[in-house]
Amino acid sequence: MSVSPLKPAIFFDRDGTLIEDRGYISSASDIVFHEDTLSALEKLENHFFLFIVTNQGGVGAGYLSDQDVEKVNQHIVETLARAGVTISAVYVCPHTRDQCCECIKPKPYFVLKASQEFNLDLSRSFVVGDHPHDMELSQQVGATGIYLLTGHGRKHVEEIITAGQAFVARNLNEAVTWILGKHGSDPQCPG
Repeated sequence: MSVSPLKPAIFFDRDGTLIEDRGYISSASDIVFHEDTLSALEKLENHFFLFIVTNQGGVGAGYLSDQDVEKVNQHIVETLARAGVTISAVYVCPHTRDQCCECIKPKPYFVLKASQEFNLDLSRSFVVGDHPHDMELSQQVGATGIYLLTGHGRKHVEEIITAGQAFVARNLNEAVTWILGKHGSDPQCPG
């Protein structure tokens, strides 16, 4: 019996990365995709498994319900699906940082879970986000970090550049172009 080869993945932050960061988003009507989100993700579809990993501390703080977050995530996944982009799973940490959970980024809980469930090669995978926690997460799991200057990105960019811990991209489209240029011919189609 042969073992399937491990597959690469991309783990995206949600707010500030795929959609505009508008604070505690509780309904689909509050979602605004970045203008390049759909076109950028379409380019990745045949090369990587795609995931969303998001901290939604508004649940733990009482500003949002689990159902609010689920509705928003479902709308995002369905919108992307209509554009031909499959999100394999959405992982949500509903806790505040002071609740000391095991799943809040930069802890690797969800990425390691996805790796086991989907047979992923984290060394050929990427974490894309607009916060230093996303870059710390990439380092913890041995993936490549891509830091976006969208959302909170400009606020923390100096510490990312100083640490030299990630490729810095102006937006999602630039990040995807870099990913495909670096590894576009390497990954096997996950489908």
